[in-house]
Amino acid sequence: CQILPGPTSTQTITAIGFKKGGANLAYLTLLVWILPAVSVMTFAGVMISYIDENELSMDFARFIQPMAVGFVAYAAYVISSKVINTKLGGALMVVSAVISYFIRSPWVFPILLLFGGFVTAMKFQQQPKQFAKDKLNIDWRNFILWAGILILAALLGNIFKYKPLLIFENFYRNGSLIFGGGQVLIPYLHTEFVDFKHYLSSEEFLTGFGMVQALPGPVFSFSSYIGALSLRELGIGGEILGALMAALGIFLPGTFLIFFIIRFWESLKQFRVVRASLEGINAASSGLVVAAALILFD
Repeated sequence: CQILPGPTSTQTITAIGFKKGGANLAYLTLLVWILPAVSVMTFAGVMISYIDENELSMDFARFIQPMAVGFVAYAAYVISSKVINTKLGGALMVVSAVISYFIRSPWVFPILLLFGGFVTAMKFQQQPKQFAKDKLNIDWRNFILWAGILILAALLGNIFKYKPLLIFENFYRNGSLIFGGGQVLIPYLHTEFVDFKHYLSSEEFLTGFGMVQALPGPVFSFSSYIGALSLRELGIGGEILGALMAALGIFLPGTFLIFFIIRFWESLKQFRVVRASLEGINAASSGLVVAAALILFD
C-alpha cells in the first residue's frame, strides 16, 4: 500500500478482506471501516453549515483550530523522523516543502512526488535483489476501471459543470494522487478548496480537521466534511450529497488500485526500481506535510 496513492490504512484493511474473501468481503470491510467516521464528519459539516447560516457563535471552535495546526506540525515531525534516513531524502523533503509552500497549486504536489520517486529510483542498484517464484502476470481490469473513471469524471464534469459531479471528480483526482496517508491530504485539500475555490474558510477547514483527529477511523473521512460544506447552498440534501460524492471520490481510487496490484505484488517486489522509488516518494510526502503546517500557521 505504501507504493500506491490513497489512504494506506484503509487499503491495508481492504486488502486483508480481499485476501480472505475476495472482492465482496473487501468492499464490505471498506464500508465497515469508513462508515462511522464518514457519518460523523458529514454531520459535523451539516452542523457547521447550520451555524454559519444562522450566524451563531463559533467560539466553541476557537481551541480546535490551533489544535489542528498542532496535529499537522506533529505529523510532519513524526513522518519525517520515520522516512528520512539519508541526506538525499532530507534534501528531497526540504525541496518539496519549499516549493509547495511558495507555489500553492494542486498540480505541484504530484509533480513533486513523481520527481522524488524518480530521483531515488536511480539508486536501485543499492537494493538487494529478490527473485519472484512466479512469472509476472498482470490483470489490467481494475487499473482500466480506475483510469476510466478518472477520465470520464473529468470529461463529464467539464461538459456539464454539475457541482456534485465536480466534487466527485475533485476528490477522485486527489485520491489518485496522494501518497503517504491522511496527513499528506491536508495541503492538497487546503490549496484546492480553501485557497482556489473558496468553498469553505480556513477556520472551517481547521475546525473540521481538528474534529477528524479526535475520531477513530481514517483521516480521509475529512473529505465528507468538505464535501458537505462545498454544497451548502443546496440545503441539507445537497450537503449530504456532497459528503457522499466526496467520500466515494476519495476512497474509490485507492480501492481499485489495491485490487489491481495485490494480485501480482509478490512478483512486482523483485524490481528494485519499485522499492528504491519509495524513499523519494515518502521524502517528498513528508515535505508536503511540513509545508502544510507552515501554511496553516499563517
